[in-house]
Amino acid sequence: MAATKALLMLENFIDGKFLPCSSYIDSYDPSTGEVYCRVPNSGKDEIEAAVKAAREAFPGWSSRSPQERSRVLNQVADLLEQSLEEFAQAESKDQGKTLALARTMDIPRSVQNFRFFASSILHHTSECTQMDHLGCMHYTVRTPVGVAGLISPWNLPLYLLTWKIAPAMAAGNTVIAKPSELTSVTAWMLCKLLDKAGVPPGVVNIVFGTGPRVGEALVSHPEVPLISFTGSQPTAERITQLSAPHCKKLSLELGGKNPAIIFEDANLDECIPATVRSSFANQVRSYVKKALAEGAQIRCGEGVDKLSLPARNQAGYFMLPTVITDIKDESCCMTEEIFGPVTCVVPFDSEEEVIERANSVKYGLAATVWSSNVGRVHRVAKKLQSGLVWTNCWLIRELNLPFGGMKSSGIGREGAKDSYDFFTEIKTITIKH
Repeated sequence: MAATKALLMLENFIDGKFLPCSSYIDSYDPSTGEVYCRVPNSGKDEIEAAVKAAREAFPGWSSRSPQERSRVLNQVADLLEQSLEEFAQAESKDQGKTLALARTMDIPRSVQNFRFFASSILHHTSECTQMDHLGCMHYTVRTPVGVAGLISPWNLPLYLLTWKIAPAMAAGNTVIAKPSELTSVTAWMLCKLLDKAGVPPGVVNIVFGTGPRVGEALVSHPEVPLISFTGSQPTAERITQLSAPHCKKLSLELGGKNPAIIFEDANLDECIPATVRSSFANQVRSYVKKALAEGAQIRCGEGVDKLSLPARNQAGYFMLPTVITDIKDESCCMTEEIFGPVTCVVPFDSEEEVIERANSVKYGLAATVWSSNVGRVHRVAKKLQSGLVWTNCWLIRELNLPFGGMKSSGIGREGAKDSYDFFTEIKTITIKH
């Protein structure tokens, strides 16, 4: 009889210690469809313990100077970078993305998140005005909010988790984070680096589990005054409901249906490779079936081409890159976010038409515009209802500038100043002399 493979058992990280849980949920290797990991199925008790630890750690951490906190964040970045290959291997296996993508984007950008906010926290300024006729001076100070509740998604597990943890820590807050229960491994691995980096116990607590159990307990806790969430619109609506009685600060980065607009004068040598990457980077068959039922054409991929896989991967979550044409604007494939390698190609005749059609969806996270006409690029970018517009490029990020969506793509922005503002409270002080 073949030996059973030992499963990877994750534990919650609370008050600087790894703690077992009374129950667990299965996590699957997407390349094989087999259970390979068990994730704590935490609930209110674990959140209570994390809140207690975070509250006790807050006075000490928040009283440290920005320079001291910066040194700790840089040390986390150094340790993470030293383990880049180990983290990339784990992210690829747990999430299903290619190893090359984890090596070149997810883990390096996670490192950069810590380094960036370690630097930016040193360069914020405050406002000051004088009223000489009244003998008064006014100035502002910013103070950390307290315990930050951070909820991150499955598609960019460590990348988006660190995008929240780093600015929260830098500003002097303590943290309770809930990664997606589908992709929890690299968050658990990150916990192993925190003590080595000099992060005091209770400053970062990571509690694993599902949204209904852990997420709701975290969001509704009266001693967690701030929630930063990346995920779906229905979950954001629930978060808003649960947090409303406590008037919590909310940052909600939600879904997107990001148009790629390619004009006739675009440089196709640059445009096509980037558009292919942006369309097929994430790893949904029901959408393709709906498109067919609506009269669309499948040009390649699902239902057209044969997918050949090794025996060990037959039960894995694989799908061929699929291109759909002759599809109506009101189709679900054109209006809903598809986390799969599916793209729809539709023609247009004018700037006005494509802008109207691009803006017709409820989302407004990001868009790309491809054209060699500089005037057109500026006109179209200004009129698109998107929080971020890339022109003649894709996925180039300047972390100093705001990131976030319009319409149903969320509330709030993230970036150097925006994250600092969100993770702090501003106070005006007036002195009469």
